[in-house]
Amino acid sequence: MNLSLQIARRYLFAKKTTNAINIITGIAVFGIAVGTAALLLVLSVFNGFEDLIGGMYSNFNPDVKVLPKQGKTFETDSTLLITLRALPEVHYLSETLEETAFFEYKGSQDVGTLKGVDEFYKQVTHIDSTVREGKYRLQNGEQQLAVLGLGMRNKLQANVDDLFAPILVYMPKAREVGLFEQQFRRLSVYPAGTFIIQQEFSNQYVLTSLDFARQLLDVQNTVSALEIRLNGNADSERAVAKIQEIVGQELVVKNRFEQEEAFLKLMRIEKWLSYAIVGLMLLLVSFNIVGALWMIVLDKQKDISILKSMGAFDTTIRNIFLNEGLLLSGLGIGVGFVVAVGTYGAQKLFGIVSIPGNFIVEAYPISMRFIDFTTVALTVLAIGLLASVAPALRAQRVPTIVREE
Repeated sequence: MNLSLQIARRYLFAKKTTNAINIITGIAVFGIAVGTAALLLVLSVFNGFEDLIGGMYSNFNPDVKVLPKQGKTFETDSTLLITLRALPEVHYLSETLEETAFFEYKGSQDVGTLKGVDEFYKQVTHIDSTVREGKYRLQNGEQQLAVLGLGMRNKLQANVDDLFAPILVYMPKAREVGLFEQQFRRLSVYPAGTFIIQQEFSNQYVLTSLDFARQLLDVQNTVSALEIRLNGNADSERAVAKIQEIVGQELVVKNRFEQEEAFLKLMRIEKWLSYAIVGLMLLLVSFNIVGALWMIVLDKQKDISILKSMGAFDTTIRNIFLNEGLLLSGLGIGVGFVVAVGTYGAQKLFGIVSIPGNFIVEAYPISMRFIDFTTVALTVLAIGLLASVAPALRAQRVPTIVREE
């Protein structure tokens, strides 16, 4: 074992001449442990929200989405669809078409987004697993059905059990119309179910069949997007590159992160800002380490002088107290990890910290990742090393004993 590290370890656990030094050292370790646990739990809570919201988005957003580079729609053909579905990375592919529309149901009116989807859409997104009322059905023979977001259902006061009251859907005609001609194309659809996902989706979307949307918009092979679910073992980046090569430069291929890039980036910024704030608090707590090490230097001045008289270099003396600071930090990290894991287990099992209000979960979601343990450990060790510099330099200046007193 390295000499300076071995001496630092003995100083850490050896009895001090003054009991106050033991108390100050204990306080320093306690502060580091609390700070470590706080850092790890902050990251874990943000991870939990990220997983929760990512799971919610996954019920509406596909793994990969092909969109027009300009405009809102583009034309597809059977050759393109067959080529994409033949890729080994592609599990399911769905054509979707969405447009803003005006909805009316028994006198209640509102504007929302009509999204026409084909029969593969539920395999791509698992939207059917989010249905809370009725069923996920878009057609019943010749009858056209719709599945509404919970917010849209509430605004229209739609009743999914009423099979005789249709939702009237109005869409402006794309072509110019005469003075006495109807300005809107109108079709009816019957509410079949209600889904609940992210609030922005639930408050805005009404899902219908792709045929219904195309009929309302008076188009044939037009889509707003091609939504793709990848095979479980597929490499997302490679799949995106292959799909981009096939569809050409007129279309844009986005992975799951890029589809909600602004929101997820904001979440990550908030995560690391919170981490930085807790890290700053830990930096303030690290002054306890400075105090503890300074007291140990004063307590061990005679030992330092003896070591120097025996030939120890100044760098060796400095390294002893740098290692002492790292050992104090390491002890605090170990205790902090135990506290954080225990809190994580209690939150997972019992939901000890609940979320007030009507949120989709009752307790704060939490998720621990191995990389977070590494990040926190390196952060705390860096702070501990920084706090050890001043006491280590002070120890280095202790004079050598030239004669016995």
